[in-house]
Amino acid sequence: MSQPALFVIGATHRQVPLAVREKLSLTAENAAALKQELKSVHGLKEFAVLNTCNRIEFYGLAASTEAIAQVSAAFCARQNFDPIQFEQIRISLHDQSAVQHLVEVSAGLDSQMLGETEIFGQVKEAYAAAQVLGSTGPVLNRVFQKGFQAAKHVRTHTAITEGQVSVANVAVELALNIFGSLAQTRILLLGAGEIGEKTAKAFQSRGAAALTVASRRFERAMELATALGASAMPFEQREARLAEFDVVVCATSAPDAVVTCAAAKAAMHKRPAKPLFFIDQALPRDVEPAVAEIQNVFLYNLDDLAKIAEENRVAREAEISKCRAIVAEKSEALWRQVAPQVEALRTCNRSDPETIAEIRGVSVRATTGGE
Repeated sequence: MSQPALFVIGATHRQVPLAVREKLSLTAENAAALKQELKSVHGLKEFAVLNTCNRIEFYGLAASTEAIAQVSAAFCARQNFDPIQFEQIRISLHDQSAVQHLVEVSAGLDSQMLGETEIFGQVKEAYAAAQVLGSTGPVLNRVFQKGFQAAKHVRTHTAITEGQVSVANVAVELALNIFGSLAQTRILLLGAGEIGEKTAKAFQSRGAAALTVASRRFERAMELATALGASAMPFEQREARLAEFDVVVCATSAPDAVVTCAAAKAAMHKRPAKPLFFIDQALPRDVEPAVAEIQNVFLYNLDDLAKIAEENRVAREAEISKCRAIVAEKSEALWRQVAPQVEALRTCNRSDPETIAEIRGVSVRATTGGE
């Protein structure tokens, strides 16, 4: 039997390009089905799944490396992804390194946009979902809860979030470069989620007044449009009315492209002298990549926006070393707290019945029916 471990496996923007991340990204339906499947993996004691546009990660406590391999195999089978290719591109961290990675992710140190704050909420949501599912236990509960505290400490005691550049702000700056002023710019927001809403607000803060919202759920489009002082449009009209807009912000959770190259070409025939700017914040991508080849059309996806934001990283480079020192200190302290439980699981593998009972949180007496 191989050694048990606290682990994290997955794929992130650091190793995997956008086109591959699209194939790895779990739909809500697939995520729910996979989590149920993982609950039956022998030797997988605890787990949580973090699925965002920049990463798919599985955090867990496993009784053996075989159990970890089963997690990877189940994921690849669910996504119809080559297991060998996944092994080549994935991260695989154990014990203290896994703890440190969680803290770095939560603090925004491992993000495309250094110091961004959205990831902290996404990790908390992933943990909350795991709690509801009942897939966490004493080890992951402590790791996540103390990890959140450590991440907050990093943000509070460093300047890592100061002057941070978000995808939304980068998109607005690009639009300003293209149109000069946003006062007369007509903006279409496809998708009424949090990311799209933040981008819409960023445009409004820089003078954009003509905003239209379209969502696959029209009632949600109406709700957001009312909150933003914008208008709403049925999602089905998006391609037919594309020529009416100058900027199209795409942030849906659709499994396939919602703006085709044919529709973009048709729109440009109606407005050949006016540029059309697409901001694709979705994963999988909302806009067909070939749209970028159309004359006078500008298309930026998540990786494009991140590369531009990276230019501002230099200003916070000095803070990174400070952050990593804090993360290392906090992670080491947290690992010392959970290490005995992981070690107890190793002892459990050597068939110590008392330790088995202890790890499961019950006494031997209760298990055997003794007094």
